[in-house]
Amino acid sequence: MAGHSHWASIKHKKGAADAKKGKVFSKVTRMITVAARRGGGDPDMNPKLHLAISKGRAVNMPKENIERAIQKGTGGSGGAELFECMYEGYGPHGIALMVEILTDNKNRTAPEIRKIFERFGGNLGESGCVSWMFEKKGLIIVNSNQLNEDEFMMLVLDAGAEDLQRVGEIFQVICPQANLDTVKKAIESNNIKVETAELSWIPKNNIDLDETTGRKVLGIMDALEDHDDVQNVYSNFNLPQTLLDEIQSAK
Repeated sequence: MAGHSHWASIKHKKGAADAKKGKVFSKVTRMITVAARRGGGDPDMNPKLHLAISKGRAVNMPKENIERAIQKGTGGSGGAELFECMYEGYGPHGIALMVEILTDNKNRTAPEIRKIFERFGGNLGESGCVSWMFEKKGLIIVNSNQLNEDEFMMLVLDAGAEDLQRVGEIFQVICPQANLDTVKKAIESNNIKVETAELSWIPKNNIDLDETTGRKVLGIMDALEDHDDVQNVYSNFNLPQTLLDEIQSAK
């Protein structure tokens, strides 16, 4: 069974209070444009576009922004070509890092990402050096407030999920990639709001960190997430409860 992801829950918490909406919108716009360019502009026929639009709605992206991004993708011209790639490496305390990139210039992006790794005592590795520690799964995040855990677990397992885990104030629902949309619809049909639904690299096992190392790890995660070309960062760490509580209670 795949491990849960403290970073997924932290990122959700930070994203909900993120004041830098311009940067958030810019990243999601890129994601929508590339998905539409490669799979067409109909989200019902293009699962990747469907997920990208869901992500846009989750950060309250205006409808016209979403439609403009789709139109740019299906127009076949305009803007530089964007390349998708994954960088892998190690961070503080040997944590594994997978960094999902969407860039118009890999020659610029690679050294910038390498510099972030080095600044926090990590190192960028070869392709495949850490990906074996993760599994590609569907990940759905739901606020745990006013939900009965046992009843919710029965709901998601019956719909095709593999696991339900509570991390702080949220539930993480993990499912096979092919079941993501089915499980999401089953949750929403019970009038439960889905905060995010996406394909994610879930760690098979996690490294427990102390508070000092945990703060260093959060530093590199924030620096990577803040880079314009970074779409997602995945890792395999658990924070101590004191630090997790501190983040969860932050405004």
